[in-house]
Amino acid sequence: MEIETRHVPPSLSGYTHPMTDTKGNILWVDDEVDLFRPHILFLEQKGYTVNTVTNGEDAVSFTQANVVDLVLLDESMPGMGGLATLQQLKDYQPMLPVVMVTKNEEEALMEEAIGEKISDYLTKPVNPSQVLIAVKKLLEGRKILGSKTSQDYIQQFNTISRQLLSPLDLDEWKALYRSMVENEIELDQHPELGLQQTATDQRRECNQEFCKFVEKNYRSWLDDPEVVLSPHIVDKYVFPHLNTPGPVFFFVIDCMRYDQWLVMEQHLQELFTIKKDFYMGIIPSATPYARNAIFSGYYPSDIERVLPGLWSTGEDDDYSMNKHEKELLEKLLERRRIKLRTDLKYFKIIDPEFGRQMVGNIASFAKSHLTAIVVNFVDMLAHSRSDTPILKEIAPDEAAYRSLTNSWFTHSSLFSMFKQIAKFPDAKIIVTTDHGSVRCLRGAKVLGDRATSTNLRYKFGRNVKAEGKPSMNIPNPIDYKLPRRGVTVNYIIAKEDYYFVYPTDYNKYLSYYRDSFQHGGISLEELILPIVTMEPRGG
Repeated sequence: MEIETRHVPPSLSGYTHPMTDTKGNILWVDDEVDLFRPHILFLEQKGYTVNTVTNGEDAVSFTQANVVDLVLLDESMPGMGGLATLQQLKDYQPMLPVVMVTKNEEEALMEEAIGEKISDYLTKPVNPSQVLIAVKKLLEGRKILGSKTSQDYIQQFNTISRQLLSPLDLDEWKALYRSMVENEIELDQHPELGLQQTATDQRRECNQEFCKFVEKNYRSWLDDPEVVLSPHIVDKYVFPHLNTPGPVFFFVIDCMRYDQWLVMEQHLQELFTIKKDFYMGIIPSATPYARNAIFSGYYPSDIERVLPGLWSTGEDDDYSMNKHEKELLEKLLERRRIKLRTDLKYFKIIDPEFGRQMVGNIASFAKSHLTAIVVNFVDMLAHSRSDTPILKEIAPDEAAYRSLTNSWFTHSSLFSMFKQIAKFPDAKIIVTTDHGSVRCLRGAKVLGDRATSTNLRYKFGRNVKAEGKPSMNIPNPIDYKLPRRGVTVNYIIAKEDYYFVYPTDYNKYLSYYRDSFQHGGISLEELILPIVTMEPRGG
């Protein structure tokens, strides 16, 4: 057997390379391997251990008897060819990185090699630097990327810390939040860096300052035409597309945060051109208020005053207070004097079976001028995690919660609907959410009578109050364009990551709701919301 080993005993049988003092163990397989002596010396100078064999049979035997981190493999060799060798190597070690190094430039060979899951393909002649780049990418790529991610994150961390020392306007807060989220998603790929707690601590600090900012400025935003809030987004982002000839789809994904959208977006980039913007949600950041505001173009107090038949004074839940979204949108179209080419289509997806039916009907919806679709699964995901111990175990932190969102989306009817719409080149899709959610970690004792509302992040009632300063108090709801609900009724809105707990069985419910994702309060995650416009790429 013609085997040359470097830095190791020449015996093949049963030998395992030591892992010290080497960046990785490489096996170079080529019947003309002596021609690559300069390349091998160059790799050794860079800290790699390189062994050589001249045929496929010896390559398979060597990898079975020794630790090999990467194989450089010729395609044209006497006896067992490169592809046959590749297949045997992969049968024995499916995850072993293999780089084809060959004179053959035939596309069919490249495709077959890719089908056998090669890691890279280099065409001879190759220079030492080309080989080094391929080797470094495969053996040190994650370490190098992790180091760069760490450097970038620390730089961004310091930038955000400096920003917090000065007053920020709303656009600056949106940019800060966007940057912070995108950096956290990069960190998700490198848990070995140990920076997750640092990111969590900075997010908490940012939320503390953001809540002060909202408390100081929110009331003025309600009368500022330059600030885009929930009642403005249909006018600003949906209606302008009704002037185009194609179908317009308006998706509202309940309880979707920006990080969750980014998880979904990675699967859509090949299908659509994507434009992102952000708007400010209203408070309470809860479905009955925010989503009704979106579809009506009114603040909640205005809905109650102008369209009392479409505003319920019952319990604040999705089923009792969001029954009239289609009617609210139709009223908004009437006020804006917009005449659709076809009847408005509106659907609310609250169970998987109906979602699957929707996928099959997308082609017919593409004949409609405007189709509005509410998707409730992300909200259900948040509530299910709170109520189901196994989901909390699967998604114990923010990174895992994003991973859970990714698993749901890749198998969801929503993704299937997007893929179907991508087949219509003149379609426009607007995607947004009514509010986000925040991971609640601190409880606050709240006092109120039996008529006080039950939401964990906001409450209204007669003289309702929370101990300490975990909430924003709204003594006169009309000033904040909220339903009055009674002469002595006030609202309190939880800030940061607080949630409200009554004194009765306080410790029981404090523990039960701790580390759950909730909405209705004031935080970056709940109020700075993505709004996305997508157009099919076609082709």
